[in-house]
Amino acid sequence: MIQKEQFYYDNKIVKQFGIATIFWAVVGMLVGVIAAFEIAFPSLNGGISYITFGRLRPIHTNAVIFAFVGNAVFAASYYAFQRVLKTRMYSDLLSKIHLWGWQLIIVFGAITLSMGYTSSKEYAELEWPLDIAIAVIWTIYGINMIGTMLKRRERHIYVAVWFFIGTWVAVAMLHIVNSFALPYAFFHSYSAFAGVKDALVQWWYGHNAVAFFLTTPMLGLMYYFVPKAANRPIYSYRWSIIHFWGLIFIYIWAGPHHLLYTALPQWVQAVGTAFSIMLILPSWGGMLNGLFTIRGAWNDVKDDPVLKMFIVALTCYGMATLEGPLLSLKSLNAISHFTDWTVAHVHVGALGFNGFLIFGMLYWLIPKMWNTNLFSKKMANTHFLIGTVGILLYAIPLYWAAFTQSLMWKQFTESGQLKYQFLETVTHIWPAYVLRGIGGLLYLTGAILAAINLYKTMKQGSFVSNELGEAVPYRLLPKPEDENHKTYWHNRVIERRPILLTVLSLVAVGIGGLVELTPSLLVEKDAAVISVVEPYTPLELTGRDIYVREGCYLCHSQMVRPFRDEIARYGEYSKAGEFIYDHPFQWGSKRTGPDLHRVGGKYSHSWHYMHMDDPQSTSPGSLMPHYPWLLANKANYALLPSKIRTLQKLGVPYPEGFDEKSIEEYHKQAEQITKELHEQKIKGATADKEIIALIAYLQRLGTDIKKLDTNNVTQSENQ
Repeated sequence: MIQKEQFYYDNKIVKQFGIATIFWAVVGMLVGVIAAFEIAFPSLNGGISYITFGRLRPIHTNAVIFAFVGNAVFAASYYAFQRVLKTRMYSDLLSKIHLWGWQLIIVFGAITLSMGYTSSKEYAELEWPLDIAIAVIWTIYGINMIGTMLKRRERHIYVAVWFFIGTWVAVAMLHIVNSFALPYAFFHSYSAFAGVKDALVQWWYGHNAVAFFLTTPMLGLMYYFVPKAANRPIYSYRWSIIHFWGLIFIYIWAGPHHLLYTALPQWVQAVGTAFSIMLILPSWGGMLNGLFTIRGAWNDVKDDPVLKMFIVALTCYGMATLEGPLLSLKSLNAISHFTDWTVAHVHVGALGFNGFLIFGMLYWLIPKMWNTNLFSKKMANTHFLIGTVGILLYAIPLYWAAFTQSLMWKQFTESGQLKYQFLETVTHIWPAYVLRGIGGLLYLTGAILAAINLYKTMKQGSFVSNELGEAVPYRLLPKPEDENHKTYWHNRVIERRPILLTVLSLVAVGIGGLVELTPSLLVEKDAAVISVVEPYTPLELTGRDIYVREGCYLCHSQMVRPFRDEIARYGEYSKAGEFIYDHPFQWGSKRTGPDLHRVGGKYSHSWHYMHMDDPQSTSPGSLMPHYPWLLANKANYALLPSKIRTLQKLGVPYPEGFDEKSIEEYHKQAEQITKELHEQKIKGATADKEIIALIAYLQRLGTDIKKLDTNNVTQSENQ
């Protein structure tokens, strides 16, 4: 008889990541609820810059994605890795560095975002020092996982591990490429890419941040904890193989479907759409694999909150992964893009799939590690009910709002005029925003119930910090040729070779990125040259940085699509060549306010001044918050020379030596705008305030193209 080795699983690191998950769930969702109500009631920020919507929204998304879901993924992977590989994690020290390093990144991320330090790239807003820290901590996490695979006592590597490794490889690649930037100061930088290129890289990252941080690791969690909760093996091993390799190969190509009808090259848009449709097959295969696994425990579902949450989570996964590909079809995208449909779609996945899968895991895991029963099944079932109602109350009004928005935007009168002003479309859907906030509040209430329930479970139990395990040493395991049971080629060739599994995962996710990005970044020109497009003046550049700092891109787009209604409302559709000096791009993904790409010259300086001070004074019924600090804060123009030099390195054609006279140029233009404001009866305006720079930027938007003599526009200039 082969003697088994004894060892101890490290439950302490799982406990710490689990507690962090609960804490950040409440914090992240609370910030989200506040942000949701600020949309409906913009004065809720109290005129405080740090908690205005433009700063709260990225704090919310980062807290929910990287703090709540991230910590849950780490808790799940550290627990599952040890059990399926029958060994303690490779290094307790690396586990601790990973834990505390990640929490520090989250805290500093929240602080810096509230202060306005942002790259403006959705789901990647943190500035370059924190980007470096993320890369370091993520590498430590990967070393710990790979080291654990190499010292395992199990020949077969279970499917949950594949998804965690695929996640690690893909996120590392996405984060590094999308974070390319040149700093011009500490916590300030400009994206290495501009305009169309920057948009392509960002949504290659942005879509796949959802794919490889909110989906694939959740599936690793699903493949381990759903069979455990159902007390049954996974329904189909072969389906899991198709699910994993199909998903990680296809997903990476789908990002361009976020940029349909934009200045992005048509072939890239088509590729994004095609691969998005293909995603349905592996996604639904995985969903059915999970649901069929639970089917065998159907009699237990009525009283088991864990199984209930897993069923709803997998159902929401199926809904979201069908809806996403359908939204990549141009006919549907023309309706959905820039509306609240995208917000509803994302939250069906985030609240339903991610949230319920994580809470279900915690309800199963914490009693197990504390060697007790869940404190209150009734409270957990109440959480399930409240959370489900919260999801419905969040999503359904936003779907209604989305169709209403799109239909109102596109309606014309019989005489060929736009039927509705943009502001009418906003005020009409205001009730939906209130209901969305109430839905979010209900979901947050469920999370608080979970925190109380799990805390009381811990209090009544006895935590097992080092759990005894035993297994046959790897060197004494039967050799493949001595095994009597049938094995698949995937088991023999890939699952027993962790380094090969890691490398093949990198190849699978790397192919799509190389095919999509290489022609655009290295071969094609930036865009067809439009001779009249010039770099921003120092004052406009300062204003643009303020625009980015305040998160204006979260409610306004700068991309007029080639639709009749958009051209009628905003002006000529946007050309790729107009964005070649935009580091970063500002196309946006949601229109709570109107598109701004052609806003330059549309209103007077005094209108912009009063609009930022009190939006309702110029636009009665507006849901835009007040920005009184812009009228009071002095602009920081001392960094202009460094900004100009950095942009020159990135290819922006400022004249040699322009950095030395940039401050002088700043003051000249600021004084001119201030003089015009005084002439327009704005007596309190002074040239040193941030509002002057912001006005200069807004007045510049879309004006370059107006300089063209339309009779001399070449075909290449209009592509």
